[in-house]
Amino acid sequence: MEHAERKAVRVGRHGLRLPRVGLGTGLHGEVSEAQSVATIEHALACGVRFFDTAPLYGNGLAEERLGIALRGVPRDSYVLNTKVGILSGGVTGGYDYDFSAAGVQRCFERSLRRLGTERIDILHLHEPEGFAEQVLSETLPLVAGWREQGLIRAVSAGVNHWAMVEPFVDHLDCVLLAGRYTLLEQTALPFLDRQRQAGRPVLGAGIFNSGILATGPRAGARYNYTPAPSPLLERARRLQEVCARHAVELAHAAVQFVAAQPAIASLIFGACSPAELGQALAGTRAATPPALWTDLRTAGLLDPAAPVPT
Repeated sequence: MEHAERKAVRVGRHGLRLPRVGLGTGLHGEVSEAQSVATIEHALACGVRFFDTAPLYGNGLAEERLGIALRGVPRDSYVLNTKVGILSGGVTGGYDYDFSAAGVQRCFERSLRRLGTERIDILHLHEPEGFAEQVLSETLPLVAGWREQGLIRAVSAGVNHWAMVEPFVDHLDCVLLAGRYTLLEQTALPFLDRQRQAGRPVLGAGIFNSGILATGPRAGARYNYTPAPSPLLERARRLQEVCARHAVELAHAAVQFVAAQPAIASLIFGACSPAELGQALAGTRAATPPALWTDLRTAGLLDPAAPVPT
């Protein structure tokens, strides 16, 4: 498909090009080290050379396992992302935020050690809601200096809600947006249009809305990391019914829809097993007939302004 094969997009001022597809290494539930490493090795075998992680994922465990799996792989052969601003999950279930210069420095140094690398390609500010003033005064000057030194190649923010980055988006090279532009919801469409006009690439993550678009609207299906509420289960059921009439898997339609968005330069698939990654990658190659998208629009299941595969 044309959308899956789109040429790599340049980001930042240091020659970095974004691969079209990446693997997100967030740990969900109990995932063994063997399974984590096997998933990353499967990604490499499938030609995936783009990896996204964060200190928050497993309180550093995801970074450690990614470092293990990439050991011996030539560093210039893949693009590596991590995040700063959340040091870990808090002991009471909250997050340990720190966007101070000292906190970000400490977070970054720990990530480098866990990943076994001397540089990061894209450094994301992780969910900086409520920290805009500190990000502008402390975080951004620090990471911009790292970019000039070659410790990182691009500055970004990884968010679930685009409003978090509006106060400082013009200082970023790209943005990672999770879950707000999917087959299930297109609330980020105005934001994506603005980023495209600004020439700022967006990395699309959370393409399956934490699972519901991959598993279908079954009992216990997850949306935004929690069990999906009834209205979203019903909307997913209607999406699945239209897809079934055209012999298209819901998960494949979900991938092709996000891939058709011109503002989104890369698709980041969160997968905890080789099988999950295989399902996502199959979606990049799936054929979807034009009539599918016509029927979804007619049913009121897509924003009329959202681009669709051609």
